[in-house]
Amino acid sequence: MARLIPRDMEVPHGVETERFRIRPITIHDTVKDYDAVMTSVDHLKGCLFDSPGWPSRDLTLTQDMIDLAWHQKEGQLRRSFAFAVTSLDESVQLGCLYIDPPSKEGIDAEVSMWVRASEADTGLDVELYETVRRWVDCEWPFDRVAYPGREYTREEWDALP
Repeated sequence: MARLIPRDMEVPHGVETERFRIRPITIHDTVKDYDAVMTSVDHLKGCLFDSPGWPSRDLTLTQDMIDLAWHQKEGQLRRSFAFAVTSLDESVQLGCLYIDPPSKEGIDAEVSMWVRASEADTGLDVELYETVRRWVDCEWPFDRVAYPGREYTREEWDALP
């Protein structure tokens, strides 16, 4: 699998707002990530177009750690990038962000994200999306970025070549 960004490019490390921090996710985030996912199972079902059925109610802490290790390794290989969205004091994981290679023609990268169920009605989701769009536009080397589930319905996304 090819790199998503050039070998000589410094990987954007994250961004911080007055409300949250976005930074690379690692296996050290497993406990907080697992809490965010498992307290939000119904809220997250079908949230990510490339992960139908995720998360399952029987996800274990060990399986979540394996997932995070995979995300961490993929970032090291520059194939895809996963970020934790945390409170500023890092006490709570508020969501996740993924920057993935394109699965559709004419797109340089696909970006998806979610917030935990307890943040669904706080405006965090909209704020996160707006922050991520600005950050990706300014700091990442992509011309054509798709935000499945944000700019496209499931039907529109599935219809793209």
